[in-house]
Amino acid sequence: MSGIYLHIPFCKKACHYCNFHFSTSIRHKTQMVAAISQELKLRKFQVKAPVETIYFGGGTPSLLTAQELTALINEVHKLYTVVQKPEITLEVNPDDLTQAYLKDIKQAGINRLSIGIQSFHETELRLMNRAHNSQQALESVQWSRALFDNVSIDLLYGTPHTTFADWEENLKIALSLDVPHISSYALTLEPKTALERFVRKGVVTLLDESAVEDQFLYLVDTLTQKGYEHYELSSFGKPGYRSKNNTAYWQGKPYLGIGPSAHGFDGVHRYWNISNNALYMKKITTDEIPQTIEKLSVIDRYNESIMIGLRASWGVSLCTMEQQLGERYRIHLEQQSQRFIQEGLLYIDGDSLKATPKGAFVADGISADLFLIDLLDTNQ
Repeated sequence: MSGIYLHIPFCKKACHYCNFHFSTSIRHKTQMVAAISQELKLRKFQVKAPVETIYFGGGTPSLLTAQELTALINEVHKLYTVVQKPEITLEVNPDDLTQAYLKDIKQAGINRLSIGIQSFHETELRLMNRAHNSQQALESVQWSRALFDNVSIDLLYGTPHTTFADWEENLKIALSLDVPHISSYALTLEPKTALERFVRKGVVTLLDESAVEDQFLYLVDTLTQKGYEHYELSSFGKPGYRSKNNTAYWQGKPYLGIGPSAHGFDGVHRYWNISNNALYMKKITTDEIPQTIEKLSVIDRYNESIMIGLRASWGVSLCTMEQQLGERYRIHLEQQSQRFIQEGLLYIDGDSLKATPKGAFVADGISADLFLIDLLDTNQ
């Protein structure tokens, strides 16, 4: 299978914690949609397998009209071989949703929504500089559930000043809305963001790591008890509601990345487009894709398999590693992971190396410690 990710680089306002590529000016939205459509044409030759997922990310894709979404979806169907019932996801912000808009985008072909709730608490939303309020958060989910079966919401934990009780209440509200999928992320301090400046100046104090870990472990325990599968570090789905798009990423399957700053993978190379709207559109209009391409080495593939595998419920397959990379890579990983196994952060399940709940919280750090810079006697 293959997937197509379309990056829509516009937002109404800048959230204080976000360092994704976007512009708060939508003056050139029409031209950007045309450029994205043109890039779909230019990349047609790169896709060999049927397209199973189409994902509108951003930015804030719900700033597109239903007509603009329809045009892009139709372009994908015209240019590529698409399976009969593809998963077509639209990331949306609560303040963009009306009942009329939801009906229109469903008619356009959207069949999965990912709603950027982040919090149901007014104080947290203001701290994040979100464009919606708590009432809009609730209504957006209620309206969406009335029309769409497949709905996911995003929640942030570990935000400044958020008590454990606040986090309990956020999850209680989320569960009361009966959404089949929840994506929940720890707040991270990204460079060149407003939050980073606030912390540096002492205006905002981050929670200590133990408090954030408590919220994460409560998240995992609460949602798994309610029947959600914790299939990736930040992803929880009821049976049958895994994100097909994101699961394909974590399983290393090829996908197209379309739009400024979008990343893609063809199975051998990773590429990423320029993170500049004006330059992206200028290049695309001359039939040139402004991208950087990187061919993955054996060591790159080894490191990626660890980074992705330890975040996922299926872990890192030692047999697959040996088959794809060679016996010494499997042996090296087994040896290097022993100290984390002894510390109760990793464990062996059949032929897979997996993270325990406590290990999952620090999975990225463990992966970094296991990364390979070089392996003696390799010429690859």
